[in-house]
Amino acid sequence: MSDDRGGTPPDLWNTVDDLWKRLEADQPVGGREGLLLRMLKLSEEVGEVSEAVIGATGQNPRKGITHTWDDVEAELCDVVITALVALRTLTPQAREVFARHLARVAGRSLSPRA
Repeated sequence: MSDDRGGTPPDLWNTVDDLWKRLEADQPVGGREGLLLRMLKLSEEVGEVSEAVIGATGQNPRKGITHTWDDVEAELCDVVITALVALRTLTPQAREVFARHLARVAGRSLSPRA
């Protein structure tokens, strides 16, 4: 649940852990194959973003406008959630791994240009 300003939920990583636990408990395929399938889920979600953008812009003349930009937003959120759960699948320290990587990217991308 987000705050009234639409910000990040304070329990983001707890929710990611809960989603991961649920998926692990209901996973029909485990081990290395299950891990690979979890990573492939990202491709599926990215494809849904593409489908929503095409639908929001009416780029398929046969179908016309089939999606809204709200649909695109929702699909992008699904990509983020799926990526965080995939990261959690790789490591129980997903929060720390992500924070370190974000700091590196921010340092590289937001530093003043010489």
